[in-house]
Amino acid sequence: MSTNYRQTLITVSPDCPVTVATPPPKAGSIAGLQYALLMEQPYALTSDELLFEVYAIRSAIGPLDRDGARTAFLSKSQACLRASPLVKMYGWGLHHDEECKVAAIGIETEEYRALTQRTDVRCVAGMRSKRG
Repeated sequence: MSTNYRQTLITVSPDCPVTVATPPPKAGSIAGLQYALLMEQPYALTSDELLFEVYAIRSAIGPLDRDGARTAFLSKSQACLRASPLVKMYGWGLHHDEECKVAAIGIETEEYRALTQRTDVRCVAGMRSKRG
């Protein structure tokens, strides 16, 4: 099952503790890797590709083993980017374009505000960090 969205903005979680997007402090963490990949190449990866790339880096899966590992990874249910620490903790909205490619957009930016107002972009809230 795919985690990809099309023409969708995953908005910052309602209980996110920041009002200005900040880079995650730990480079090798899930948040740090997602951030680095999205900043290096905005709109280059789909959600599925981003989630797998982070998994592959953290699991030290080499280039020759990636195809089989990707198939196995995507055959299991994965949490979508609504659960990303970027939207839950660090103030980044995740915009998926017409081709399902993702970019991180800071909550404080005019681009973020404009995306929330567009009628052709569906807004879906990031998951809360705490229940209740």
